[in-house]
Amino acid sequence: MLQINTDNRINRDYGPPPEFRPGPVVSLAEVLAVLRFLRRHVPIIALTCCAALCISILYLIIAVPTFTAKAQLLVNSKATVLDASAVSTVVESQIAIIKSESIATAVIEKLDLAQDPEFATGHGSGMISRLLGWTKPETDANAARYAVEPFERRLSAKRVGPTFLIEITFDSKDPDRAAQILNAVVEKYTTPQLDNSGLQDGKWVKDRLNELSTQAFAAQKALEDYSKNGTQAADSAATIDKLAAAAESSKNAFENFRRMLRKTEATQQQSSPVFEASIVTGASPPLRVSSPRPRNVLGIAIGVGLLLGIAIAMLRDLLGGIRASGLEHRLSTEESRIERPLPNAVRPDHQSEASAKATSVRLTV
Repeated sequence: MLQINTDNRINRDYGPPPEFRPGPVVSLAEVLAVLRFLRRHVPIIALTCCAALCISILYLIIAVPTFTAKAQLLVNSKATVLDASAVSTVVESQIAIIKSESIATAVIEKLDLAQDPEFATGHGSGMISRLLGWTKPETDANAARYAVEPFERRLSAKRVGPTFLIEITFDSKDPDRAAQILNAVVEKYTTPQLDNSGLQDGKWVKDRLNELSTQAFAAQKALEDYSKNGTQAADSAATIDKLAAAAESSKNAFENFRRMLRKTEATQQQSSPVFEASIVTGASPPLRVSSPRPRNVLGIAIGVGLLLGIAIAMLRDLLGGIRASGLEHRLSTEESRIERPLPNAVRPDHQSEASAKATSVRLTV
């Protein structure tokens, strides 16, 4: 009894065991039918494959080859503790900076890409848009801005997995040109961009510092020389006071300028970014074409040709079956019309007997 109660409880908790349902089984007859279908339509499938291969070969001959240069950057963190989400956010921000319009414009101006036919917009949709009045006409002033759009389409940057590596690529028809442009992009991103105005101009700062130092030294030297060789005239005290005031003013100007430079440098160090990038692999001219790839194009052409040939063969069989069924229906209709017996009133022998009976009747008064 105990065993029976335990079994009932198990069946009540877990339910009946699942039923075994065998999967679909392909019979030998179906396989043979498919083989007969393929053998019957081999010419059609072969013809579509040959047509697809011819089209793909023509595409490979006409298509302009594209070369892709690659470079890798390592984004180093200056912060002590950063979680994964913060790292991902900052790295994606650096990728956005690399692909920004400011860097694209700087590279275009540096390499004079606005005059390059590869980046010119005088052909295709750009010319059509200008003819329709959708865009402004291209001039020497805005030629660099028109070259930004094709430049951004060819530039790509992505993060390599969950690492600090950023892979940058650039596509061009010329492998040397692709590597040159990509190296310029990396240089513009990694090199600190200094403003050419104000105190951040290094040459102006150095010249100004030397000028103030020379003035302070000359004023102090004049004061010392006059103190040693000065006479006891009445105006000697006034001259010494003037020279001392000039020396003190030149010295204060030099010290104030140095103090301002130190303060500026400290402010720049405090506002420095949390991340800095370094080059891991520079761009070099690619040795192989990135697109179109002959193997991929030919493989896709063969696959499309096979599928198209099978589809045409199936459509042909379907149309043939519909035509055959229509012909059989028409033949069966005609046979039923021929084999159907005519009514007695319509048959020729009954018509003659009826006419004879009709003529034999006479009317009597």
